[in-house]
Amino acid sequence: MKIAVIGTGYVGLVSGTCFAETGNQVTCVDIDKKKIEKLSSGEITIFEPGLEKLFLRNQKEDRLRFTTSLEEGIEGAEIIFLALPTPPGEDGSADLKYILGVAEDLGKIIKEYKVIVDKSTVPVGTADKVQAAIAKNATVEFDVVSNPEFLREGVAVEDFMKPNRVVIGTTSERAKKLMNDLYAPFVRQGNPLIFMDKRSAELTKYAANSFLATKITFMNEIANLCELLDADVDMVRRGMGTDERIGRRFLFPGIGYGGSCFPKDVQALAKSSTEVKYEFKILDAVMDVNEKQKLHLMPFIKSYFNNDLKGKKIAIWGLAFKPNTDDIREAPALYMIEELLAAGATVATFDPEAMKNVKKLLGDAVTFADSQYDTLKDADALVIATEWSEFRTPDFQKISSMLKNKAIFDGRNLFDLVQLEDLGYHYVSIGRRVVTQQT
Repeated sequence: MKIAVIGTGYVGLVSGTCFAETGNQVTCVDIDKKKIEKLSSGEITIFEPGLEKLFLRNQKEDRLRFTTSLEEGIEGAEIIFLALPTPPGEDGSADLKYILGVAEDLGKIIKEYKVIVDKSTVPVGTADKVQAAIAKNATVEFDVVSNPEFLREGVAVEDFMKPNRVVIGTTSERAKKLMNDLYAPFVRQGNPLIFMDKRSAELTKYAANSFLATKITFMNEIANLCELLDADVDMVRRGMGTDERIGRRFLFPGIGYGGSCFPKDVQALAKSSTEVKYEFKILDAVMDVNEKQKLHLMPFIKSYFNNDLKGKKIAIWGLAFKPNTDDIREAPALYMIEELLAAGATVATFDPEAMKNVKKLLGDAVTFADSQYDTLKDADALVIATEWSEFRTPDFQKISSMLKNKAIFDGRNLFDLVQLEDLGYHYVSIGRRVVTQQT
């Protein structure tokens, strides 16, 4: 099958590469000439485990091509995916100018029946707007389909190649057959292709991400309560997670969620609700709690230093919003860095993948170390903001020999309380008792 993917961001590049992996001829289109030149020359433009191998293999086999020409990109394509940015506006609504702009252009150039697929996360009713935008100029039949993505950064290739479900919004039998044929190789183990109307498909993506964000936020609230009631959130989490109605996933407390999906999708669903005069109170609370949670460790850090951080050097391990990605959008680490700098501290950072992106954002406001231990030289304390695997079993003796104070503020609960207590650390985590240094 010939496929076009418009947009070579995270969703577009993963989708295009994975479609090519099952033998399809895929052409990816983007207006960014430099990006297309890099991709065409075999240089991948995002970090995602497992993607580069598939990208290079399919490019070598000439199943994956790149162009800046929309007309060239869609030539002969039976299905056209729109994987374009939908950035949040100031009011939280999704900006559809890129999608609707391309839709109008498509109407002018399609010469035979096409299925145009909204792959981006878009508000309810977007497919109808895309339909109208294309119809302004189209002289041939076409169908617009909603096919939301459910990719988790860090495991996106696995999610795409072995999805636990594929949601497809269309009432067209012709479009349904093409989409079924396209996705058949990905669901051979029996995971469902779920067909529904377009509006329900659009809402499904927002509903799923908002529910997961709510689950995370609820657990953070429980963690905060544990600190006040002298309970242990790890025990509570285990007790809850073994209830099959709840499940174990998304019950780990921390310093808030970030990334490109949860913050944007929760905001957009809340905005959509207000537009139909529905007050989605749970989502309002989720957004409020999450913003505060990102700075949950700051009072503990300030208290440790008697509310005087001027001249203190704080080491931070982790900058990405989650491990196995270089994505720093809405990353809690950035909020903490801003607070620490405002309080007069200096900050040394390390992240296996995200430092390049933070440097573009912050420049020389913080220092970037070559390793996690290099951040500790002359540092007064260590903060952990991202749960990269390499941070989980560090050399505590080396840490203590390099830090001026044996103080760790852990926003991801990586370490064992008893071990840190035995080693003589001042250790603050989320929803657990504070380990204090013995005098």
